[in-house]
Amino acid sequence: MLFMKGSPKEPRCGFSRQMVEILQKHGVAFSSFDIFSDEEVRQGLKAFSNWPTYPQLYVKGELIGGLDIVKELEASGELDTICPKGQKLEERLKSLINKAPVMLFMKGNKQMAKCGFSKQILEIMNDSGVDYETFDILEDEEVRQGLKSFSNWPTYPQLYVKGELVGGLDIVKELKETGELLPVLKGEN
Repeated sequence: MLFMKGSPKEPRCGFSRQMVEILQKHGVAFSSFDIFSDEEVRQGLKAFSNWPTYPQLYVKGELIGGLDIVKELEASGELDTICPKGQKLEERLKSLINKAPVMLFMKGNKQMAKCGFSKQILEIMNDSGVDYETFDILEDEEVRQGLKSFSNWPTYPQLYVKGELVGGLDIVKELKETGELLPVLKGEN
């Protein structure tokens, strides 16, 4: 857990930004807490940890230290042994693709599409009556870029059935027009 000023997407100080960059460079899986969001936590953690500054990195509930300590651990090579690694991107993508029998990677989610193509595919999916899950690619740049390469499909939305790429909006429209969409969504093809 990284207690920092701001968030990994928007660090609000240079030290927090450097810490995030180091952790991301090493593929460390971490969550964060914005100390500006809770003054009681901000002050209490200083006393609890006996560490007066931020950012503060904790692994398994134990304080590792601040930026200087993390830089020393990085230089000595110890950072990689201390910090838990995130899943490799390919493993993560396979896991997401197989999260549900029918998975739609799109801009937005079932409740609200954030582009016209995603809106159109949602309408088609909802009309099909088949259960499906969505993943908002705007929330995760690593998945957004990685899935393009992984699937060899450059655009979104992307529809997967039982872990296999069906295609994007044009393919789904074509399948609907030919009457093949429902069997495909049910995994019968």
